Amino acid sequence: MPYPYIKPLLNAANTKIVMLVMDGFGGMPITPGGPTELEAAHTPNMDRLAKEGTLGQTIPIRYGITPGSGPAHLALFGYDPLEYVIGRGTLEAVGVGMHVRKGDVAARGNFCTLDASGKISDRRAGRIPSEEALPIVEKMKAVKVPGVEVEVRHVKEYRFAVVMRGEGLSPEIADTDPQATGVAPLPVQATAPQAERAAALYQHWVDEARKVIASEPKANGLTLRGFATHPGLPSYKEAYDLRAACVAVYPMYRGVAQLVGMDVIDFPGDTPEDEFAALGRVWNDYDFFFIHIKKTDSKGEDGDFDGKAHMIEMVDQALPTLLSHKPDVLIITGDHSTPAKLRTHSWHPVPFLLWAPETARPDAETAFGERACARGGLGTFNALEAMPLALAHALRLNKYGA
Repeated sequence: MPYPYIKPLLNAANTKIVMLVMDGFGGMPITPGGPTELEAAHTPNMDRLAKEGTLGQTIPIRYGITPGSGPAHLALFGYDPLEYVIGRGTLEAVGVGMHVRKGDVAARGNFCTLDASGKISDRRAGRIPSEEALPIVEKMKAVKVPGVEVEVRHVKEYRFAVVMRGEGLSPEIADTDPQATGVAPLPVQATAPQAERAAALYQHWVDEARKVIASEPKANGLTLRGFATHPGLPSYKEAYDLRAACVAVYPMYRGVAQLVGMDVIDFPGDTPEDEFAALGRVWNDYDFFFIHIKKTDSKGEDGDFDGKAHMIEMVDQALPTLLSHKPDVLIITGDHSTPAKLRTHSWHPVPFLLWAPETARPDAETAFGERACARGGLGTFNALEAMPLALAHALRLNKYGA
């Protein structure tokens, strides 16, 4: 269990918790002394919540450790990512409805663009749209590997997922993405002796898949990341006695939610307003709602400071729809920081806002931003403590001890 000491304290209550996660939320000033993306954004609704609530900042994994999105979300959900390890492949595969059983090996795939010498010129194949990527994935479905079953499915844009099923497979395999341009994709290599068979089979699949996409103008290459199998996590119902729902656009985040026992809500559209409207349609059916906003992270990775600030503004403008349901506890935070200045995930603390009108103790801060969060009443704490805080403010925890 994530928190064995919490299980005996759980108290049934008719209260609602919303965790709104803006991916890559934390930022940095572009110039010394300037604002971060959050501080530059016009966010009157979040500023009001900050004034009425309590601020702080989280450390997703441990100090100085730059997290991936999977482990960072696990931490927010209360599962120590150093204890519960989930590879990106499983998250992507489950998120698009693929079955990953214990012993299967899943991987996340990225299309990339290779130059005439076989070196990567674009790690994301120009971020090709889904309608262009789908027929390329269909081509790869024809690739067979003797002795195992291989399933391939499109995820979104330039991403796809691969699941290999068979005897004697192990996921201890290194990524083939070199995380750089101007170099060739890495070979599939085992990181433990028991994974040698799986690595060889995956290399066979990669070699054949590259042949069938070699003539594509953009997506003529591929890399694989996050080799993993099913982790066997305890569910939110088991851990917290919560009926939990996930509202997310991107499959990976739907995947991590499913792995902790959340129901994934399908909905049309992909804007913050669409997501908040979806929450409203199932409001009476659940106790806990995880809402995920992806494009804050994408804009950060693109180095688009203004675009990231604008995405935060779009969430702020849509917040009245969410607030109209009167959640008892609302947490607004991110899984990690993705400063546009760095164009990548970083180790910096993540802004955290706790709004619980009946139970929160307001601090002195009146606006939502990194500097205010560093001064906030919650201080700097590990993201693992977000769920106990949410449960306590929702009056779902009894006293510990006599």
